[in-house]
Amino acid sequence: MQQAIATPYQMGQILAAGRRRAGLTQAEAASRLGISQSRISTLEADSSTLTLNQLLTLFGAYELQLQVLDKGSSAPTPPAPAPEW
Repeated sequence: MQQAIATPYQMGQILAAGRRRAGLTQAEAASRLGISQSRISTLEADSSTLTLNQLLTLFGAYELQLQVLDKGSSAPTPPAPAPEW
């Protein structure tokens, strides 16, 4: 899935789609993240109060990745390999 996001509503749609692609119900996602199902529902309906930490946590649970591109870019570059410790 690759999607440009310009509004909180669009982010909510991405979160809902990512959760479904991960095979999770709202209740299952909430249980996995230690939050309420109603909070998942709220974030999917209006993600304007979502913090970056919450966004990255949700993306991790849904096996999504956040990338930032210049507006003029036509395609994302593949992620760099993680450095070894």
